[in-house]
Amino acid sequence: MDFSADSSYLQVSTGSYKRQVYEVPSGKQLVDQAVIDRITWATWTSVLGDEVIGIWSRHAEKADVNCACVSHSGINLVTGDDFGMVKLFDFPCPEKFVRTCFFSLLQQVLLIYGHCFSRRHVMEIFPYLNL
Repeated sequence: MDFSADSSYLQVSTGSYKRQVYEVPSGKQLVDQAVIDRITWATWTSVLGDEVIGIWSRHAEKADVNCACVSHSGINLVTGDDFGMVKLFDFPCPEKFVRTCFFSLLQQVLLIYGHCFSRRHVMEIFPYLNL
């Protein structure tokens, strides 16, 4: 779940792999893609949307990528997947099948760190990356 920079909108990813955007505080769903495209997000933790198409490999299934988090600087995106991989992308990454830096972790570590969505934890895993 992410809020827009001005707290006027909220985005969520559903269990049916749909990105939905709502107005705050009315709760009305926003369906106008042109308006959605102009929203600046304060955070980004979604694995869905045009901004993150590049995180999906050619043979990935929808459930393969579990988590994503954009750095506070807004230029990097880190993802975690079912295969114990942590991948680092430029953000946004709207091109399909983009090359990435990737790192293998024990799955237990990935689940703990991946669900924290914290820049601090990513830096603990990769202290040489300046996120």
